[in-house]
Amino acid sequence: QVQLAESGGGLVQSGDSLRLTCVALGRTFRDYSLAWFRQVPGKDGEFVGVIMWRGGRTYYSDSVKGRFTIPGDNAKSTMSLQMDSLKPEDTAVYYCALRVGVVAATEMHEYHYWGQGTQVTVSS
Repeated sequence: QVQLAESGGGLVQSGDSLRLTCVALGRTFRDYSLAWFRQVPGKDGEFVGVIMWRGGRTYYSDSVKGRFTIPGDNAKSTMSLQMDSLKPEDTAVYYCALRVGVVAATEMHEYHYWGQGTQVTVSS
């Protein structure tokens, strides 16, 4: 079993930066992908970005590309999300998710394990 734990959420102002962290505990896998999703109440979850744990390739949604990054210097089983130039529309609960296998999956149903989420609120 795998447990994912996110941290680092909070209330910030438009234009500020915030860094989220996700730690994966428990069973380890040789090849996996770690992703960030976000969700606003009443709306479907939205893919944010993913890092593939072989080679460290990353892939981002168009809505965050150029503002959010998943640093390539993460320790194994730890992932961060550096969020810069935050906007009010970035307000959401952010979840990290793990998929067994190195795939740039962007759909929530493609991931096998999920964290509990951390709230990010960006005021205008």
